[in-house]
Amino acid sequence: MVVYSPKVEPSQQQNLSPIGSFAGRHIGPTPGEIQQMLDVVGISSLDELIDKTVPAAIRMNQPLQLPAAQSEYAALAELKEIAAKNQVFRSYIGTGYHDCITPPVIQRNILENPGWYTAYTPYQAEIAQGRLEALLNFQTMIIDLTGLEIANASLLDEGTAAAEAMAVSYGASKKGAKAFFVAQDCHPQTIEVVQTRAKPLGIEVIVGDHQSFEFDRTIFGALLQYPATDGTIYDYRDFIRSAHENGALVTVAADILSLCLLTPPGEFGADIAVGSTQRFGVPMGFGGPHAAYFATKEEFKRQVPGRIVGVSKDANGKSALRLALQTREQHIRREKATSNICTAQVLLAVMASMYAVYHGPSGLRDIAEKVWSLTALLASGLRSFGYKIGSQPFFDTLRVELGDKPLSELLANAQLRNINLRVFDEATVGITLDETVTVEDVQELWEIFGQNKDYIRVEGQNALNIPLDADALNSYLTLPDFCDRTTSYLTHPVFNSYHSETELLRYMHRLETKDLSLNTSMIPLGSCTMKLNATAEMLPVTWAEFGKIHPFAPHNQTRGYQMMFVQLEQWLAEITGFAGISLQPNAGSQGEYAGLLVIRQYHEHRGETHRNICLIPQSAHGTNPASAVMAGMKVVAVECDSQGNIDVADLQKKAEKHKNELAALMVTYPSTHGVFESEIKEICEIVHNCGGQVYMDGANMNAQVGLCRPGDFGADVCHLNLHKTFCIPHGGGGPGMGPIGVMPHLVEFLPSTDAESRAYPPQ
Repeated sequence: MVVYSPKVEPSQQQNLSPIGSFAGRHIGPTPGEIQQMLDVVGISSLDELIDKTVPAAIRMNQPLQLPAAQSEYAALAELKEIAAKNQVFRSYIGTGYHDCITPPVIQRNILENPGWYTAYTPYQAEIAQGRLEALLNFQTMIIDLTGLEIANASLLDEGTAAAEAMAVSYGASKKGAKAFFVAQDCHPQTIEVVQTRAKPLGIEVIVGDHQSFEFDRTIFGALLQYPATDGTIYDYRDFIRSAHENGALVTVAADILSLCLLTPPGEFGADIAVGSTQRFGVPMGFGGPHAAYFATKEEFKRQVPGRIVGVSKDANGKSALRLALQTREQHIRREKATSNICTAQVLLAVMASMYAVYHGPSGLRDIAEKVWSLTALLASGLRSFGYKIGSQPFFDTLRVELGDKPLSELLANAQLRNINLRVFDEATVGITLDETVTVEDVQELWEIFGQNKDYIRVEGQNALNIPLDADALNSYLTLPDFCDRTTSYLTHPVFNSYHSETELLRYMHRLETKDLSLNTSMIPLGSCTMKLNATAEMLPVTWAEFGKIHPFAPHNQTRGYQMMFVQLEQWLAEITGFAGISLQPNAGSQGEYAGLLVIRQYHEHRGETHRNICLIPQSAHGTNPASAVMAGMKVVAVECDSQGNIDVADLQKKAEKHKNELAALMVTYPSTHGVFESEIKEICEIVHNCGGQVYMDGANMNAQVGLCRPGDFGADVCHLNLHKTFCIPHGGGGPGMGPIGVMPHLVEFLPSTDAESRAYPPQ
């Protein structure tokens, strides 16, 4: 979002009119406070401070070429026009994404409340007790629904969680196996993420039919979808028994709402369960961000990625919450860490946990039964029209074989009603229902499939004016013993006490008052702190034109999103000096990983697959060495001097030593202690002269914008934490976004599913 921000002298800032500058309204320190700080360090002005801080050799000598800024009002009006270019269809596409109902009490008092969305990652647990309790609720919810013993405080998305499960399974394997089985009926995007993550580690991914797959000792793990991506609920017990007999661990990617009715993975033998909590009140938002979950057995607790909230006691013996299992954190294990994820999707995990608190076990079961019964009703009607429905049992998704019905005709009928269906092939479509669906919506689907037929009409909620196949309907509404849940869940008082809006409102407020957020205080945690969430920037998050778009909606329905992406990519390219930008990475950790994979692909393309050494200063953030190992590289530490700066002589020595194998240097700029190291150009040249690429950690890009550009002084790749430099609600650890920028020679290696690359400015 571009806002009006004219140059205003410090002496004028205190007298801004109501239409004053964005900067004047939103930058915290007053002119008097700024002068006070300048006096303490012995500097006369901010310009002098910048001159003494940022090396002259890398300073920009011209202003950024960006469009003219606008007022908040004008920017919101323009964004509304862009949003209007998106078409909000009802999407029955499924594949792990569902329309849902965000309870207004949660939307207003969590998502739209700066007391929740401005807090930083709770590194300091003593000032984040409310947030940690909400995350403990999330963990408890996941443990209960999956039937496993331990869960973390959320991950980035379902695909990432599945890939992390593969890594945990790989690390736990003691037999040297290098193959991982993935059922072909997992969600396609999950399969792609797992394949991407496996390649640098030398893991072979076998995608196949779990019903015919035979285990041997070369397989260390497997991934199953529950229910499968086409809706089928399989009995996985024999498969899991065979896996365990051959020393393999099994991960089940399970739909969170279905677990209110279906046997939980932990009860039929799964070692790990992963999935998304998106449908617990978090809008689709064209694919995210959403909070994933990760649950496993107690024996694997020290391999669990991300964060775990634990219950402890404070110095006075009172119950207190903390971040547990710190020994597995990257800042301690560094290159021995098995995951580079240092945070969680906290804001969204809080929303999902409050959704469960608000509805309680019986409310969640009612929602699940409604979805299931409407799916069964839909299936009965389609069957009466002569369509063949895929294997039962099912929960919310049907695989419909069209027979002699032309696919094009069906899709045209659906488009006339602003409806999206999933297309498996020319003869098969999928339909996934969700909590927003009504009986009238089922009738509309019948009308789409029943063109030129006597379709069933619904009168009121349950009355049908012609009889359905009662036997078929009853069979659809009967779960076999292997998948019929018999155990209770969400029995803790927190899930059984706050079912009125007033009760939930007071509970959420009590938690909010235990936290430190920007509505209470400044958060002086350094370069990684979220900088600003202006209210005008937060408002569009809740617009239906953005929130109700399915990630696999046709491109002609997402023109507004495409326009925003192009604009953002172009602006980020100008700000950073890079030739190409990818918006795909969904966190800073994933930006690091994606950037290193780009470098890896570049070396492979040049026939230099032997380049696998990554130089990393000892002062680097712990995610850096963890990311390098995940990208299949070997970490070599570079010494720092007494002030924490890179020891250039040691860098030169180690770059020369590993000249033939050098892949990359990972460098944070400004450094983790906030210094613009004057030798940065020389540092980049040393690495380039030895055949390596320079990856720059852009966590501190906030300090560079408008002053210098990493693409101008030697960086080849850089990730940006948009929640730190621009506006994304950090919310105590997420959501976040970590796009990467690259120089021209790396553009073709940016992540893509269609092999397209983009250069800036557009050719």
